[in-house]
Amino acid sequence: MASLRGILFYVLFTTILIRKTVTASSGGENRTVKFSNPSLEKITNYRNVRGAFTVKNSPRDKSEEQNSKIANLLNRTSLIAIPRFSLSKVQQHIKMDPKQFQCTSELEPLCINKTLIFKEKILQEFKRVRDELIHDPNIYHINYKSSSNRNKTSAMCLILKAKVQMLRKTNKPPFNSNLLGSLFPKQKFLAQHRGPNKTCVIVSSAGSMKKSKLGSFIDSHDIVLRFNHAPTETYEKDVGKKTTIRIVNSQVVSKAQFNFLNASIFQNISIGIWDPGKYNASLSQWLSNPDFDLFTNYKAFMMRHPDADVNVIDPRSIWRLWNALQDYTIESVVRKNPPTSGFIGIALLLPLCSHIDIVEYIPSTRLTSTCHYYDDEVNSGCTFGEWHPLAAEKLMVYDMNIASDFSVFQKGIVTVQGKRNKLCDK
Repeated sequence: MASLRGILFYVLFTTILIRKTVTASSGGENRTVKFSNPSLEKITNYRNVRGAFTVKNSPRDKSEEQNSKIANLLNRTSLIAIPRFSLSKVQQHIKMDPKQFQCTSELEPLCINKTLIFKEKILQEFKRVRDELIHDPNIYHINYKSSSNRNKTSAMCLILKAKVQMLRKTNKPPFNSNLLGSLFPKQKFLAQHRGPNKTCVIVSSAGSMKKSKLGSFIDSHDIVLRFNHAPTETYEKDVGKKTTIRIVNSQVVSKAQFNFLNASIFQNISIGIWDPGKYNASLSQWLSNPDFDLFTNYKAFMMRHPDADVNVIDPRSIWRLWNALQDYTIESVVRKNPPTSGFIGIALLLPLCSHIDIVEYIPSTRLTSTCHYYDDEVNSGCTFGEWHPLAAEKLMVYDMNIASDFSVFQKGIVTVQGKRNKLCDK
């Protein structure tokens, strides 16, 4: 009897000791691991040669962990259901070191190989993100119907046929009752810059613009397009100092922090303002329910500067551009949110330019997790897409690229042939 008591005491003591050890090894958390047969498993399954313990989750623990992940995903979805600059509260770092693929000798076999490997990694990541299944609340009420253009028309022709355009001066409904129609510019968008053989450049706001030393290259173009409130001052060496046009979303126009009415970066240039409204919404419906109230500050700006080339993009044409993207992307369903400012900018310049150089739109080996060259926000979603259908857009633009792999993935410059192609008229 005494012997039996001794054995029971030994087993109980050993079990308590093991539980305390596991608790200590898990960072001091109040966590207990239950063994189905402690007397057998305490040594064979949980102890290794270093004397540490591997804690394996039970099916219940795994279920709770999975539920936690789903809850986190739903929380993130609620965070990104409304367009904004900070796409996610989660800092997402790039999962590779792009520097190992950098090189400067375009014709050297090692450089060619490095560039090719990096290219494949980037394109694979775009395809992965594009095809990723996510919770999509469809807040814009998109009801896409497959077009006859699908899988028959080139990327360039699809974008050109979308005809992204500005709203023009009018006294017709629904703009005749709110002064907006009288404030829209009468002349064509970028009228003073139109002409044959115009060279254009689109400057992304990507963090990889840092240390690019592309400022002089950018300023050598006839038309320089930038986005939102991206600054040039103190960044001239990398991003240049010339600005012809800015594509600005309705948040920048409406929110006080961007000072749209008074900030110097919005003065004496052409501007294209966009707000998507709902898919298939009429102009009247859009006027009564924009994403952000761009109209109040737009009216104030145009009353101060009645001759300014500050335009509002027709929201219906933005959704035609989304349709073009979905028509092109036959492999998957495009995210049901509006296109990016970058994609809208490309669509606007494509009919006007002999060619368009797009800087750091497709990421080069300067790729970084930093969202913008002018701030410290870290999120790889800014490059590969999280809310907008960015990955699908970039794959479509890459299909239009005529530059070399070295230009795209080492220099950071995609080149797209501009002007209307006669084949697109058929």
